[in-house]
Amino acid sequence: MTVTVVYDNSEATELCAAQHLYLKPIAKLMINVLLPESSEPMRPFSNWEVLDQLKSLICPDQFTTVRLSKSTKDFIRFEGEAETRSLVQILKAKLHGKIIKLHGLKTDLKVVATDAQGEWERFPREKEASSSDGAEEQDQDKSPDSIYFEGLPCKWFAPKGSSGEKPCEEVLRVVFESFGKIKNVDIPMLDPYREVTTGGNFGGFGFGLQTFEAFIQYQESTDFVKAMESLRGMKLMLKGDDGKALACNIKVMFDRTKHFSEGAIRRRNQERLKLQELEEERKKEKRRDEEEAARKRKEEERRAQEKRRRARVRRRALKERDRHRQRKQKEPAKAEAARIHPV
Repeated sequence: MTVTVVYDNSEATELCAAQHLYLKPIAKLMINVLLPESSEPMRPFSNWEVLDQLKSLICPDQFTTVRLSKSTKDFIRFEGEAETRSLVQILKAKLHGKIIKLHGLKTDLKVVATDAQGEWERFPREKEASSSDGAEEQDQDKSPDSIYFEGLPCKWFAPKGSSGEKPCEEVLRVVFESFGKIKNVDIPMLDPYREVTTGGNFGGFGFGLQTFEAFIQYQESTDFVKAMESLRGMKLMLKGDDGKALACNIKVMFDRTKHFSEGAIRRRNQERLKLQELEEERKKEKRRDEEEAARKRKEEERRAQEKRRRARVRRRALKERDRHRQRKQKEPAKAEAARIHPV
């Protein structure tokens, strides 16, 4: 996930005022630099040398980000992003059809600039979905109604005033109910058993922010369509109380996994129940181990006490024997003294 500072939010539209969340249009430009077909050897040049020339063509304007997308023997492709779509049109006018002259290169390079078409998954409409394979869970197939999100920042969906940064299902519901009534929401990372059952990771990090994935099911398929169309080609933007804003790219897809179908929910519940039973068994085993350890400690303490008691008895017996021996030794002497000095 890429998080960027927003300097111009004039094209942003409000998504949820309570969470200070907005939708900001993705403004990208595809720039192809056509390489000449020449049999004559050309001096080698780098892609970054070409990029420097492109930057000089749009000066004083500039891209927010620009990256090398593809490089072949026929063309070099860059993808540039600007603050606004209006600025993209200005940059396109400055670049399209222009010629780049590189020092020491006889042939000029032509620039072709077009609006970048963002990746967008086509989702089935009601008629298409009704003819999809599989009779099981047919009701879910008749009309798509669920969206899968990836890359949502946890902190942006945490309850206001909370010290933690975990997302909240209720906040998620409030944010995306701007498109229509929501039937179900699910944030897998909030389920402590889910990662164990799937072995997956339901989040990530970007720009110091932890992200999460989520599923949303609308009550009406028309609201689902409205949400998908509204989120198309958009970034999620957070505007702070100080007026500063951050924007991030999020992944928005039609849910093909039938996440909220009865079968899927039943499987998750069964897996969760199994894990809960295993966890309870581990707790019982731990308690048994602790009880056995306590019993052994008590037994060892009892034996130690008995050993100490026997040692005391033995010491007392030895002392008594010594005193008895000493008395025996003194008796003859006393008898002799009495014989010599009778009273």
